[in-house]
Amino acid sequence: MTSTTDKIKGKYNETVGEAKSDIGKATDNEELQGEGELQKIKGKGETAKGNVKDKLKDLVDKA
Repeated sequence: MTSTTDKIKGKYNETVGEAKSDIGKATDNEELQGEGELQKIKGKGETAKGNVKDKLKDLVDKA
């Protein structure tokens, strides 16, 4: 995957995870809240992966 794809997937998972977490809190559904928190973490990881790919590409291009 490209860095852009990783970043898009990451932001998507962060946003959906946040929504799930908020809905879980509002409805006292701990399982949904937990799923949302995990999805947010996954999204942050994907976003970070995309950022690392960009940095590595910049370093390779400078070399």
